Amino acid sequence: MPKTIAILATLDTKAAEADFMRQEIQALGGQALLIDLSVMGESPKVRADITKEAIAQAGGSSIEELRTNPSRQKASPVLIQGATKVLLERIAQGSVHAVVALGGTQGTSNCSQVLQALPYGFPKVMLSTAASGDTKPFVGIKDITMMFSVSDILGLNPFARRILANAAAAAWGMAQVERSTADEPGVKGVIGLTNLGVLTQGSMHAIDLFHQAGYEVITFHAIGAGGEAMEQMMREGLITAVFDYALGDIADGVYGVLRAAGPKRLTVAGELGLPQVVCPGGSEHLGILLNEPNVVPPEWASHQQTFHNPFVFVPRLRADEQARVAQAIADRLRHAKGKTKFLMPLRGVSRYSATGGELFDPELDRAYWEALQVALPDTIETEALDLTAEDPAFVEQAVRSLIAMIEG
Repeated sequence: MPKTIAILATLDTKAAEADFMRQEIQALGGQALLIDLSVMGESPKVRADITKEAIAQAGGSSIEELRTNPSRQKASPVLIQGATKVLLERIAQGSVHAVVALGGTQGTSNCSQVLQALPYGFPKVMLSTAASGDTKPFVGIKDITMMFSVSDILGLNPFARRILANAAAAAWGMAQVERSTADEPGVKGVIGLTNLGVLTQGSMHAIDLFHQAGYEVITFHAIGAGGEAMEQMMREGLITAVFDYALGDIADGVYGVLRAAGPKRLTVAGELGLPQVVCPGGSEHLGILLNEPNVVPPEWASHQQTFHNPFVFVPRLRADEQARVAQAIADRLRHAKGKTKFLMPLRGVSRYSATGGELFDPELDRAYWEALQVALPDTIETEALDLTAEDPAFVEQAVRSLIAMIEG
């Protein structure tokens, strides 16, 4: 059977473009499902497969209601909810195999929220006039392919036809991939692993050890979206257990800088009851994005410091500042229902603070562990090892502990 590609568009302003994409998909041998996300206008020349009326109803309202004192603030949540419901139902039925959306600023905002609600691994393409700037609000933590339209999406012309055809073909091509996100045969489970550049050698060793034990590993960069994506995958059942090796996103969250994660970070495994081993890797320092390269911010000038690269400044936190991070970690781990172990490397929680590192300070290491011991809930098992975070023996103990929780 040919694959079906859903097209999300506002047909009152982008009917010609959406219809052209439909023709391109059909020419490739696929089927197209045209979904109308408009409210006010009409498109007599192009008929939607799923009308604006059906989308509004699925979103808990009606077109008549949305057209009464119309506003984007009132209409957008209804359209997003309706389109999301329709698509999730059809994805579950196996009748839609990819989605391609097109829009300007408003269309991108609405369509991207729909795409963010779709499962990991499901093909999602967003053709947008806003894709050359900061796409974080549109991508969020999902695997959305953003494509810059270059010109405005307003009328067909030789250039627009090529770009629209490329976007349609991208979605159609992704839909041909049969590989799923399910576990491979013989794999015991999937481990979520957080990592930072100052822990990479330890992460590589952990991955090897998990593979030897029959597990696969998904690694996440702990710089905000990475840890949050890992936790969304936990909710979607893609991850069996967690080695939360890097908590730099928690430290940066306390101080509102580069790697900051949201308030739910480090709570989900506990809430779900998934086995987890937690290490405060990379949380003794911050990552601060600079406007000018190699310039030390005055407020951090008296701290131990280094540069991760010319635009990322790295200060070591002092004892009282580390204590704030320790309390943030402890507050989030209060959600744990069991199967949680906190593992502390006493000789440095990252390469920076290990012997010879730019942020080496044994006194601060001791102060950090003391603060963590005071803050961590009594319900969580803790263990401290006289090793660095990247020491093979430390990593091996973390892996053994997690596997024991999974298989015990």
